[in-house]
Amino acid sequence: MSSFYGQGRGLSAFPPVIKFLLFANVGIFLFQALMLSGLTLGGVPIDNVVTEAFALWPYESGLFFPWQLLSYQFMHGGLGHLFFNMLALWMFGMELEHLWGSRRFAAYYILSGIAAGIVHLAVHPIVDGSMAPTIGASGSIMGVLLAFGMTFPDRPIMMFPLFFPIPARYFVLIYAGFDLLNGLMNTSDGVAHFAHLGGALGGFLLLKFGEPLLSRLEGKRGGQRNPFRSNVIDVDFREIPRPPSMTSSFRSAEPPAPEPPRAASPARFVVNGEPITQEQVDAILDKINHGGYHGLSEREKTILFEVSRQI
Repeated sequence: MSSFYGQGRGLSAFPPVIKFLLFANVGIFLFQALMLSGLTLGGVPIDNVVTEAFALWPYESGLFFPWQLLSYQFMHGGLGHLFFNMLALWMFGMELEHLWGSRRFAAYYILSGIAAGIVHLAVHPIVDGSMAPTIGASGSIMGVLLAFGMTFPDRPIMMFPLFFPIPARYFVLIYAGFDLLNGLMNTSDGVAHFAHLGGALGGFLLLKFGEPLLSRLEGKRGGQRNPFRSNVIDVDFREIPRPPSMTSSFRSAEPPAPEPPRAASPARFVVNGEPITQEQVDAILDKINHGGYHGLSEREKTILFEVSRQI
């Protein structure tokens, strides 16, 4: 589905946060399935105690606690549920972590999952009303899918059962549309569809308006410009200068005065002994928006990776 697959010198196929999330989700699932299965505490299965404490319960159940908005993201109800969530996380989150940096990606992932839980708690009593708990990373991963579609809108993606590539932006829209229809019409399938939509909504709000919050969570100063800004997706809306008209070229025979040379900004980063300016980083980010990550040269990929480690 993604065209990256760890290509590029120095770029890992499993960046730090992706690796941690994969190990954490798989580890917790195996611990529950292999270590807690069959054990009891005071006659009550320990697995039930864990679910009662850490799954996301409806507020009306009396079992809701605030930490469940975080803990439910690391619990899964079956091997298939776990596998497809982790596969999507790796395929779509890998490039985002390399592009944004690990701290920003981690903050975005967790906050998308929290937003998913909040939307689910708000909509659940209206749509379903059951007192069953919710578990799974699907809301967080829906936020990752949305970020991928907005950052790489024209990246071709294969989607079952359509065996031909479609642009990432349409993939996200189709996926969200299915979730909305199922959430309204198929409320008894045991899937928290509105949690998925809540993750996408939370991710969208973070990309559009969450720069101050994400920068704060990264430990950055408020006035420092982040080279991996989320608004790189707005590149399509930049104003394009109009070419001079034929009429104006006849009015004056004098050649236009040359523009004064721009002062180059001082180098902010050093990659393999080479000073790298903010303009060079911005040019690489613009190139990603037009041609995707796979269109970068080996040198540009190395610069992007090293700069992400230095911010």
